[in-house]
Amino acid sequence: MTLQNDTDYRAYVLCTSPRSGSTLLCKLLAASGQAGNPKSYFHEPDLDAWQTYLDLETTRFATNLDRLRALFAAAREKGTSGTGIFGLRLQRHSFDFLFRQLETLHPGEMSLAAKFEAVFGKTLFIHLTRTDKVAQAVSFIKASQTGLWHRAPDGTELERLAPPGEPVYDREQIRAQAQLMERYDLSWADWFEKECIDPMRITYSDLSSCPQKVTGNILEALGRDAAQAEKVDVPVARLSDGLNASWIERFRKEG
Repeated sequence: MTLQNDTDYRAYVLCTSPRSGSTLLCKLLAASGQAGNPKSYFHEPDLDAWQTYLDLETTRFATNLDRLRALFAAAREKGTSGTGIFGLRLQRHSFDFLFRQLETLHPGEMSLAAKFEAVFGKTLFIHLTRTDKVAQAVSFIKASQTGLWHRAPDGTELERLAPPGEPVYDREQIRAQAQLMERYDLSWADWFEKECIDPMRITYSDLSSCPQKVTGNILEALGRDAAQAEKVDVPVARLSDGLNASWIERFRKEG
C-alpha cells in the first residue's frame, strides 16, 4: 500500500459509520478555519435530496450530466468554505450511490479513488472507527429512540431528528446493530485494500479523550497549521450516560 504522506492535499474524506464521533470531528475541523466545512453532502442515496441539501432544489438542468456537475461543484464550494481544502463526511451506507454518480462523470478504467480525485483534487482518506461495537450500537439505538442525536456542552440540543421518545432495551436490536457497524468497518477496510490506500486512522476513544490533538494531527497531515486546533473549543457534549452503561453491561452479561 502507498502511505499518504504528501501535504499537497485539496480534499479529505472522513470514512466512517454512525456514532463514531464524526459530528464532533467535523465541527472541530470546521472551527479550525483550516480545513473547509466537512459535512455529509451526499448522505441520502437520492439526487433530489442532494439538490435540496445543496440549495439547488429550484434549479433545472438540461441533462443528468449537467445536474451532476452542478451538484458536485456546489458541494465542493460549500465543503471548501474558502480554505482551499474540501472536507466530506462519508458514511458507509452512502458510499455506493455516491461512487455510481462519480462513475457517470468519469467513466472508464480509473479507480474509484481516482474518480473522486478527478472531481475534488488530491484526497486524504481518514478512517474514523469505534472499536467497541456494542457501545456504538447502544448509542445509535438510544439516539434513534429518543430522537436526540447531539447536544452542546451547555446542555442545549444541537440535533434532534424526532420528538422525544422513551428508550427501551432490546437485546436483538443491539446485536443486529453491532453486527451492522462491524460490516461497515470491514467494507471500508476491503475498499482501502482494493484501492491500495493506507488511510489515516483515528479511533473514537482517541478523539473523545484528546479532541484537539486529533484535530491537530489531521491539520498537520493536510499541510495546515496544526496549532490552530488548540484554539478550538470542544463543540459537542457526550450523550453517553448511565443508561448506556447499564444496557452495555446487561447485553454482555446475557451473552
